[in-house]
Amino acid sequence: MKTLSQRIYSRHFFVLAIISLLPAVSFAEGTDAAVLVDLQHHFVGYFAIAVTVLAYAIAMTEDLHQMSKAKPMVLGSAIIWFAIFIYYSLTYGTAKNVAPVFQSNLTAYAELFLFITVSMTFLNAMTERGIFDALRIVLANKKFSYRQLFWITGALAFLLSTIISSLTVGLLMGYIILEIGKGQPKFVGLAGLNAVVAANAGGTLSPLGGISTFFVWQQNMLHFTEFFTLTIPCLVNFLVPASIMHFSVINVCPTFPKQKVVIKRGSKRIIIIFLLTVGITILSNVFLDMPSIAGMMFGLAMLQFFAYYLTKSENKYEKVNHFLTEYGKVSHIDSQKKGFDVFKCIAGVDWDTLLFFYGAMMIVGALNFLGYLDSMAHYLFTQISPTVANIIIGLTSSSIDNGTLMFAVLNMRPQFPVGQWLLLTLTLGVGGSLLAIGSAPGLHVLGLMKGSMKEGEGYTFTLHLSWMPAILLGFFASIGTLFLINGGMF
Repeated sequence: MKTLSQRIYSRHFFVLAIISLLPAVSFAEGTDAAVLVDLQHHFVGYFAIAVTVLAYAIAMTEDLHQMSKAKPMVLGSAIIWFAIFIYYSLTYGTAKNVAPVFQSNLTAYAELFLFITVSMTFLNAMTERGIFDALRIVLANKKFSYRQLFWITGALAFLLSTIISSLTVGLLMGYIILEIGKGQPKFVGLAGLNAVVAANAGGTLSPLGGISTFFVWQQNMLHFTEFFTLTIPCLVNFLVPASIMHFSVINVCPTFPKQKVVIKRGSKRIIIIFLLTVGITILSNVFLDMPSIAGMMFGLAMLQFFAYYLTKSENKYEKVNHFLTEYGKVSHIDSQKKGFDVFKCIAGVDWDTLLFFYGAMMIVGALNFLGYLDSMAHYLFTQISPTVANIIIGLTSSSIDNGTLMFAVLNMRPQFPVGQWLLLTLTLGVGGSLLAIGSAPGLHVLGLMKGSMKEGEGYTFTLHLSWMPAILLGFFASIGTLFLINGGMF
């Protein structure tokens, strides 16, 4: 991904440039409003802007100094908040009224952090058990044509992203597409593009599939069942460009050597635990109003106990294998089908990205508190129609991280009916498909292709850009479908 770092970080820098124009929300409920002052024209405000620019400048030049992107962002956010606390302590003798502001941002991040960590732990566990390699082998052994594989990988990306982070789905499907599309760079490019669009569309109709939808769910702007209203619009968003691209995919059958599907011990039960975790998370939230993270942590506990069982029972498993080997029932002992260390799966989470996102969220929260998110509120939600505003915000997500953008919009606390929250969720989720750099799946598939294909082959920024008219058609078709089905909610 380092070959893409300047695109990625310039994109994040643009987030703060745009978000700095967005309206603010008072995080400090229950505090003394007289003590919370506007500092956007004060030295502290200017200092915060300078630190923000410097932090992003260092992140953007990662290729030069080989420093991970999280370091400057985390340090920058800490310096800004220290400046705010010091100012209030020196000016008013206390900064206790600022603490709830910091804590509210930290709480929002903490829940996101734990949610993503648990999700990625399950995914790493399933990857370690060979489940996704098995999926690749099954697709290769079935002798599907390239057109069939185009639709199958797209449909899988759409479905998986409803329960798995769309970022992860993009990487998984990109890996599978590279393996089954060897020697066919055009197929790899179109199938990769299709998977990116499908992952973004599928992740939009579920709070489990993306950061922006998770934020909407976390803040109770939409209940879990209300996301189902987006099912048909998201399908339209996926199917319209896919149907147009269909005719450009070669209609021949690839030939692959026959491979045996081998998955490690406990893999099927891990899938069951994951599905059970998702079910418990959803049901406890819908019927008990429990925060989603409670169900996810319960699932992590179940996974840990199952890992303990696999580890403790592997001696018995080896004895059975040894007995069968002696009597010719099996040819060898499969030593790979043992228990696994769940903490290795936790360690495999992308910590650099998680910490980078901490820095970004805390900086946005600080700029919000300082008053830099005020100027666009009146224009966006009073001077123009909320519908037009939400479509514009969705279009900007083609180059702005939708999770950070949704976080900023939620901080405004606009008085939207359910229909407008559905529209905003839809446009922010699928708007990232308009450009290759507009979404996490697109960025990660680009990085994957850069390291595996020749320059200019496979899924590239230029290829994605050439198909943007078809994707844009799907974008507006999905909005039209939402209005057609649920026009009365707006």
